[in-house]
This record gives sequence, C-alpha cells and structure tokens, in this order.
Amino acid sequence: MHAEVVVGKAAETTHRPHFPVLDGLRGVAALCVVVFHFYEMVISSYSKLWIGHGFLAVDFFFCLSGFVLGYAYDDRMARMGLGSFLKARLIRLQPMVIFGTVLGLAAFYANPFGVPPGYSPGKLALLFAASIFLIPYGTMHERGRNLFGLNAPAWSLFWEYVANLLFGIGLYRARRGVLAGVVVVAAAVLCWAGFHAGNLSGGWSARNFWDGGARVAFSFPAGLLVYRMGWRPRTRLGLGALSVLLVLALLVPYARGGWGREAAEIILFFPLLVALGAGAAVTPKAERICRISGDLSYPLYMTHYAVIWIWGEYAQKHKLAGGNLWPFVALGVCILVVFAWAVFKVYDEPVRRYLRAKL
Repeated sequence: MHAEVVVGKAAETTHRPHFPVLDGLRGVAALCVVVFHFYEMVISSYSKLWIGHGFLAVDFFFCLSGFVLGYAYDDRMARMGLGSFLKARLIRLQPMVIFGTVLGLAAFYANPFGVPPGYSPGKLALLFAASIFLIPYGTMHERGRNLFGLNAPAWSLFWEYVANLLFGIGLYRARRGVLAGVVVVAAAVLCWAGFHAGNLSGGWSARNFWDGGARVAFSFPAGLLVYRMGWRPRTRLGLGALSVLLVLALLVPYARGGWGREAAEIILFFPLLVALGAGAAVTPKAERICRISGDLSYPLYMTHYAVIWIWGEYAQKHKLAGGNLWPFVALGVCILVVFAWAVFKVYDEPVRRYLRAKL
C-alpha cells in the first residue's frame, strides 16, 4: 500500500525546517497497514475486520506525498531539472524496492509450507526483474494476481513513481487554480471508480489496476494543493491526537457498497489531516519520536509482506481464523518493526548516503 516520500531528508539538504508530525503520522499509517495485512490474510471479509479500512492508509500516503514533494521541490525544480529530480527520487525510493523484492524472493523459496508449483527459474527471474523495475506483472493467480507478486505493497510505489514523473514534467508549474481544477476532476474520477468497484481498495492487482490510478490521481494533487494554498492551521493537536484521528478513520466499519464513505475520507478528511499535521507544534521529545516513526515507515512498509504469505498459510493450517489472533499479530508486528529498523540502519540509510555522495 504506500508509498513513502520523506520531508526530513529533503529538508536537511537545504537546511529548511520540516514538519515532524507528518513524519510521525506516516509511521503510524505504515504500522496500521501491517496490522491490516496480518488480519486480512486470515479474515478475507473486510466487514469482519476491526480495522476494515486499513487499505485507505495508502491514500493518506499519496496525499502526504503530494504535500511534501511540493514543499521539498516546488522552489527548486526549475533549477535542478527533470533528470536531477528523478535521480533524487530513485535514490530515495529504489533501494528499498530492490531490497523488498530480494526479500520476497527469499521468502518464496524459504516458505516452510512449500513452493507453489509451476514456477520455473525462468518465470521467477521474469517476476523478479519486473518487480525490481516496477513493471506491473500480475500473473501469480494464487496471490490474487498482485501486480508485484514477490512484494505486493510495491503496487503503490509504481503509482508513486507515476505521480513523481508527472510532478517533474509539469505539475510543479501548475498554478493553484489549475491544480484545484485537476483535484475537482480527479475527485469525480475517484467517485466513479468507487461506484464501479463498490469500494476504493483497488490498484494492487491486474484485476483492478486502474483503480490505483484513480486513487493517486486525486490524493497526490490534493496534497500538493494543501501545500500550495498554505493550509497549515496552528493547532495544539500533536502526534498523539492526530494519530488517534488517523487510526479512527481506518477503523470505520467496512460495508460493501460503502464507497461513498471511503471517498469522503479520501477527499475531505485526509487533506485536512495533512494540513493539521503540517501546522502542529511538537516538543523536542515528541519531535524525536516523530523522526524515528518517519524513518521506520518506509522500510516497514516495503519489508513486511515477505512474511505475510507464510503467515496466511500458517494460520490456515492451524485454523486460526475463528480464534483470537491478536497475540500472533502483536508478536509478528513487533518482530517486523525491529527488523525494519535494522534494515533502515544497516541498509537503507547507508545505501542512500553512498548513492547521494556518488551521484
């Protein structure tokens, strides 16, 4: 589900202040995605999930991405040019795309419940290459025809790259009136997609590919518009209160045909939450927590699904669907958080530092 764009690192390179609460909220959203995926793999009916709208965290990611890219690049895109911009985005995002794919391939072979039949080395090599280069290739039927079967959350990275490319080509030059028009039209497209599908959870599979385009087509420009309009109301709501609001939005009970409620959250609530997060003030201690949360978010998002398929088969074998799942989920989430932090420190941060120095 999201793709991540960080404000802190871009801001550090130009000695500009950043928005710490947005970093913190990104980490909270990533954690919700992980919890959602643990439960979703066992309980397929969203109406029976206590976090039935966890998939909407991706729309929050897209909205946040539009805001922070506008903040980080609006005033320097003309100087740096499209090539340098795309190089910067590749350095920021691609190392974890590669790591997540390698991890997914390793988990595919190491699955203690067996490797699905019909996957020759050549076919797996093709799946691996498509995932590395983010070329949608939804051919794994036993995995719901995920666009990226070796690392399912990469679907949102595909759309993130599309949004980044459009931003670099010309969206950064769009005046506020034009951008507002784009947002209005995109909102209509989003509603049509929700009405047609019955929900706004699509984009991850070859069966609902274009729904992902509708989701990013609204949320990314909406976040950019929030930045361009200067909507950053000063508020005493800090990371804790805004995190509660974000989680509550994801806890709204799911109902088939409830796409209107989902569209309302995406169109109205998430841009408001981004604006409130941008205007929130934090203490130095809370700012450190926000920074850790933001640093953890992307590695957690891009590594957690390697074990989700294995978890699903384990839960099915031991018939956990009718039992109490939370001890298993809590343990799994804790392990994945520790692993993601290690990946950030040992791989993601050093690799990006090296690439920035070389390129």
